Amino acid sequence: MQWLAESADGLPYHVPMNAHDLTAWRDAAVEAAQRGAAELEAWRGKFTIREKARADLVTDADTASQKAVKAYLLGRFPDHQFLGEEDCFGKSLEVLQQSLGSAPTWIVDPLDGTANYAHGLPCYAVNVALMVDGEIVVGVTFDPRLNEMFVAAKGGGTFLNGVPVRVSDVTGIRDGLIATGFPSNFDAQLRNLEAWKRVSYHAQGLRRTGSTAINMAYVAAGRFDGYWCYDNWPWDVAPGAILIHEAGGRVTSSDGTPFNPFRMDIIATNGHTHGELLLALQDDVGDVKG
Repeated sequence: MQWLAESADGLPYHVPMNAHDLTAWRDAAVEAAQRGAAELEAWRGKFTIREKARADLVTDADTASQKAVKAYLLGRFPDHQFLGEEDCFGKSLEVLQQSLGSAPTWIVDPLDGTANYAHGLPCYAVNVALMVDGEIVVGVTFDPRLNEMFVAAKGGGTFLNGVPVRVSDVTGIRDGLIATGFPSNFDAQLRNLEAWKRVSYHAQGLRRTGSTAINMAYVAAGRFDGYWCYDNWPWDVAPGAILIHEAGGRVTSSDGTPFNPFRMDIIATNGHTHGELLLALQDDVGDVKG
């Protein structure tokens, strides 16, 4: 699951890291997610909706949630960096990646599932991850409507409301419940429709929740057996990647190469179904690096 970056001088940046650091960062991520979720709940029914792009919505709640999360995390860790969805509209993945320095970086989606939230559908989450030396070391996904807090820290396993969870033991997609996401990018939507048709021939069932955060958390908790999508951003996938990794699953790009939060395509599974899902999608693997 490791993704390595370089510092501005081209050399690896190493942050001293121990169990105390991970615990502090994990607890801060949990608190930040709760603060963001409190803003979402406060804004329910009161927000205005704007379109960032076709079928890509943003509300006052997104902005308020990110403001609360950012203020808390940078207040706790002023030497850290912050990469949040609402600060990055219009920027390419390449620009975002190049803009990062070598300090630990919080990667945040203050409201994953904005369309669901805007329509009153109770399926959305706050996503918080921390990347240190190019590796995702903490991940939190909080679903405030179900009060489900998914938490993982490097080497410590994955927990749902304090209880350890593992990926499912389903061995093939014939018996698997597979999720996907349909992006706002129209070309990626068309590609995903073809992929949906292909995977539906093999899987027991397909689902779309409207939230990458929820999809990946559910893979980690054994509710889904796999997930794929062609149009993700770092804040969509970084928390879920470590949730799944620490729960015993596998996360890669859609061509099977190692997970990279700065690629748009992703496949995340319980590990057992990974090869089959890759094969089912192989005709759709193309230039999806963003």
